[in-house]
Amino acid sequence: MAHPISTIPRFLYLNAYAFFLIFVGIGIAFLPFYKINIWCVVPQIILIILCLRVAGRIFSSWNDKKRKYTVLMQRNSVEFRSDTFNEYMQAPCGRLLSKIVLHDLNQYEKYADLKRLRKPFGQLLREGCTPTKTTIYIHKDYIA
Repeated sequence: MAHPISTIPRFLYLNAYAFFLIFVGIGIAFLPFYKINIWCVVPQIILIILCLRVAGRIFSSWNDKKRKYTVLMQRNSVEFRSDTFNEYMQAPCGRLLSKIVLHDLNQYEKYADLKRLRKPFGQLLREGCTPTKTTIYIHKDYIA
């Protein structure tokens, strides 16, 4: 049986940022920076590679998106828990996934509440640039 988000429209929607980056990369490639100075081509090539590389990463995370969709659906099928969406609201692709999950749960109106979970860009930047302590907890009843 196919996964609920394994449809062409949902693939296009969840990978919209990847398509955007591809178009930006192609657009940058067609800018005539070589007319300004031949050395302007170097940053142009770096930007093109960066855009295409990030787009490739987004496309390659498709199986991870399907897994996260399943986890969110399981955690919220009985009772809506906004805390389960906290991690997903911090990234553009995660917000798109959250919208799809809410749509499938027929609770799309709760997205306004979830938008409050989104941290400001400056805070995300600070948190991303500082080391964090990771604690691993293994439940006593966990069976491997």
